[in-house]
Amino acid sequence: MPRPFDWLASILLGAATALLPRPGVAQPLHIYAAGSLSAAFTEMVNAFPAPPGSVAPPVFGPSGLLRQRIEQGEPADILASADMTQPRTLAQERTGIMVVMFTRNRLCALGRSSLGLTQDNLLDRLLDPAVRLATSTPGADPGGDYAWAVFARAETVHPGARAILEAKAMKLVGGPNSAPLVPGHGAVQGVFLADRADVMLGYCSGSGPIMQEIPGLSSMALPSALTVGPAYGMAVFPDHPLAARFALFVMSEQGQMILQRHGFDPIGVAGN
Repeated sequence: MPRPFDWLASILLGAATALLPRPGVAQPLHIYAAGSLSAAFTEMVNAFPAPPGSVAPPVFGPSGLLRQRIEQGEPADILASADMTQPRTLAQERTGIMVVMFTRNRLCALGRSSLGLTQDNLLDRLLDPAVRLATSTPGADPGGDYAWAVFARAETVHPGARAILEAKAMKLVGGPNSAPLVPGHGAVQGVFLADRADVMLGYCSGSGPIMQEIPGLSSMALPSALTVGPAYGMAVFPDHPLAARFALFVMSEQGQMILQRHGFDPIGVAGN
């Protein structure tokens, strides 16, 4: 019986074969990717078997804002988003775009160790008026949309929690006008270095490097009653001969292992 993943690999392989790179292709492959993919996709581009100079340095940022930039005319051949909504939106607007789910992530609460976060007390801590809560920006960044989905789930556990959490959550990163809170540091790092929040909801894949950079933080995976499962999708544009090949590389065992090394949950790696 074929594995569920085989049909997708066959489609991408067929597209890649039809679109083998041709001599004299002037424009490099342009990849736009979610900020949470920065480390993984930087390694991915370096490992991708293509001639030097055939792939431009990736553009990273909030997925919703990247999608808007593409809609406004910026050249893109791949959009690797932290959700499925942005790729599907582009596919509805333009013919020939393939949409592929290529990995999953998990949600964590990254907070000050002094809070003593556990899965049992996490919701109580988030609801505590004295605890400052930060999120990314819904609409512009899927990380914010996932946080709001967590708030909706909290309502089923603690009636009234949704309104409290939505009212107190500070949208400090990922918005169209969000500026680095501490120049020279990442957006989430800046939230804590500038002492703007005590806890932030975000992707588990990014917690490790942030905790290494900033002492005194801990990360707690959300309990099953609160969590939602971020699914990451690619919009693969039809015009560049390397686009389908790069998408196939992301879905290959090598690409999926790169994602796994950076804290993502691969969907295309067979068990031992």
